Amino acid sequence: MSKRIVLLGAPGAGKGTQAVGIQERLGVPHISTGDMLRAAVAAGTPIGLQAKAVMEAGELVGDELVIGITRERLVQDDCKTGFILDGFPRTRGQAEALDALLADLGAPLDCCLALTVDIEEIVPRLLKRAEIEGRADDNEESIRKRMREYEEKTAPLLDHYRAHGLIIEVSGMGTIDEVATRIGEALA
Repeated sequence: MSKRIVLLGAPGAGKGTQAVGIQERLGVPHISTGDMLRAAVAAGTPIGLQAKAVMEAGELVGDELVIGITRERLVQDDCKTGFILDGFPRTRGQAEALDALLADLGAPLDCCLALTVDIEEIVPRLLKRAEIEGRADDNEESIRKRMREYEEKTAPLLDHYRAHGLIIEVSGMGTIDEVATRIGEALA
């Protein structure tokens, strides 16, 4: 069973929701880039301190720091049996750096699990989530902008992982349980 997984999908595809179930099923940590950054900053690691300075300056944390933080996280004991990476990589450059990092650690990916969705059906889902969670900044315009950014920068990673024979595509449409069942079958 696949235990070293990159989870890809458009905003609203259900990555975070499904990662919880995958984590429980496989017994491996769900690792999100945002969580890693916050943990490294809180722990005061050298890379965390660098990231903190960048974030406090209002800038985006660069690939080199994100890779460093990913390395720090993936060498921890709970990742020895596997992991679910969510939110990283986001670009081809990050994917190539991750490939090199995992080769260096002797822990290559088992698969890239891609949740596929119909963008026109996802926009209403995200608008409803924004309303429920009180996300005033999540309006149709901002959601469509994030979708375009995903299509331009992250969607090309599907071809990267397909070329390496690692892609597993699962429809993210339907109920949470329906999607979870499809994921379980695909990872078995």
